[in-house]
Amino acid sequence: MTKKTISKKTPSRPIVLGTGLVALDAVVSADSATPVRYWAGGTCGNVLIALSYLGWTAKPVARLGIGHSTDLLLADFRHWRISEKFVRSEADGSTPVIVERIRKDASGSPKHSFSWRCTECGAPFPGYKPELATVAEEIVPKAKKTAVFFFDRLSAGALVLARASAEAGALVVFEPCSVGNPMLFRQAWEVAHIVKYSHERLSEFPEMDVENNPRLVIETLGDAGLRYRRRKTGNRAGNWIECRALPVDGVKDTAGAGDWCTAGLLSKVGSTGFSGFSAISDQELADAIRFGQALAAWNCGFEGARGGMYAMSKSRFRKQISEILSGSLKVIPASRTPSPDSADSSSFCRVCEVSVADIRRPAKRAR
Repeated sequence: MTKKTISKKTPSRPIVLGTGLVALDAVVSADSATPVRYWAGGTCGNVLIALSYLGWTAKPVARLGIGHSTDLLLADFRHWRISEKFVRSEADGSTPVIVERIRKDASGSPKHSFSWRCTECGAPFPGYKPELATVAEEIVPKAKKTAVFFFDRLSAGALVLARASAEAGALVVFEPCSVGNPMLFRQAWEVAHIVKYSHERLSEFPEMDVENNPRLVIETLGDAGLRYRRRKTGNRAGNWIECRALPVDGVKDTAGAGDWCTAGLLSKVGSTGFSGFSAISDQELADAIRFGQALAAWNCGFEGARGGMYAMSKSRFRKQISEILSGSLKVIPASRTPSPDSADSSSFCRVCEVSVADIRRPAKRAR
């Protein structure tokens, strides 16, 4: 009698579904000799790509336009193996372009600014368009086995996906940049299990009196770190717990630090959906938040919201994160400059048709 060979299946990658700001970032270095880098970005884009880097399957829901900026964005998606199953690129869509300029102040410290306008003529780049609620309804039965649903912009379509994901057992995460529509904001607050927001953007956060949800609220405090409080079923929200930022020298850019913090946290607490998140201990939650902060600190050693991903191997990345957590890495080591996309004469601006190579020029006033 022959023995049957028992094959050990490799655990499947957890799935994160997300919708919100997915944009093309044009990163202008503080070093004038470094060419402009073009990477997929936006809060939703960064969180999902970072989770993919950490071993997840990322499925963004996006309504993009048609053109060169979309081509560059999708090329970066493919580089990092991001699913395009729920990404539409049509004439009635829109692909936001965000120019990040990195400079140094009088003391030599890096500072960044963001612009949604053409640097040549001042005309606005395309804005964000949410996916339609009718399309979201069609996505629901196709988005199976989702562990985490993430959204950072309020829309009817986002709420359709959030409710369906929650009902299916996913961990729902809401990261607002503003209150926007108060009615939609309350609905998002009611369905979200985790809400994370920036004190800088929402200093007077309008917390809602909603039973049970959110189970975790996180307020980021910039250089000071963050604070969080957890609510367990049937209990009031607990006291705020402060977590100071991990000290690391060699900061080149702080853009995207919050997105990495979110991705790091979710990678530790969200792989088995809401049920798994509900079962974690307070210490496990604290460790997960600390891991997120380590990723945020590491990311500050590179220009752009995800510059480090292009600059080193994953094994070196893991080693540096471990060293940051242990306190043995005090300065982010210098790494090679990420290679930009090849020069191209195509344009982003529909008004002045400025070459992408000219994006370094100081923005002119809109005419």
